[in-house]
Amino acid sequence: MRALVVTTLVAGLALSGCTTNPYTGQSQVSKGAIGGGAGALLGAAIGAATGGGHKGKAALIGAAAGGLLGGGVGVYMDAQEKKLREQMQGTGVAVERNQQTGAVDLIMPGAITFATARSDINPSFSGTLSQLAQTLSSYNQQTITVRGYTDNVGNASYNQQLSQERANSVANYLIRQGVAASRVQAVGYGMNNPVADNSSEAGRSQNRRVEISVNPPATVPGQG
Repeated sequence: MRALVVTTLVAGLALSGCTTNPYTGQSQVSKGAIGGGAGALLGAAIGAATGGGHKGKAALIGAAAGGLLGGGVGVYMDAQEKKLREQMQGTGVAVERNQQTGAVDLIMPGAITFATARSDINPSFSGTLSQLAQTLSSYNQQTITVRGYTDNVGNASYNQQLSQERANSVANYLIRQGVAASRVQAVGYGMNNPVADNSSEAGRSQNRRVEISVNPPATVPGQG
């Protein structure tokens, strides 16, 4: 009976989180509902393991608490993803949800962010970064990872330094626009982790990029 109640709770969270994908028109379960379901299952397991002689009751309490916690983080990330998609539309910046980490990733091609072999941000791109900084300041519960990448032209040492300098440039710009420095980490990866074939200019252009990961908060914002 208790297992049925926990299952019903998880199913309810999933059904309540059904949304319509604005890009495909298909019905889907939102990330918040997925987070809520996962939180409910984890909470139930923890409750059952620590509930002593009242494991059934503890599992139900744990499921409810875990569902609220997981759903809260998921809803927070869903809202931020929606805002970022709207904000980055038409800028050349791709916004993706990382299904493994839950982070919102922004992929910024080098062609719009930096001139060739330079690490100072293109003036034409500063407005986009300023808008991004406003959103990151509003949703201020997460850490932000800025990653720089290059193509394979030139030696590894040079590309490593260039990628780090580009990541630093973007991170420092966000910080100057009001994003707390304690939230931001900049890492250069040089020519590692290519997303396309470096044997063509089109592929190398894709590999010259900066990525920003907006990581999920550890807890529900406003609840510890």
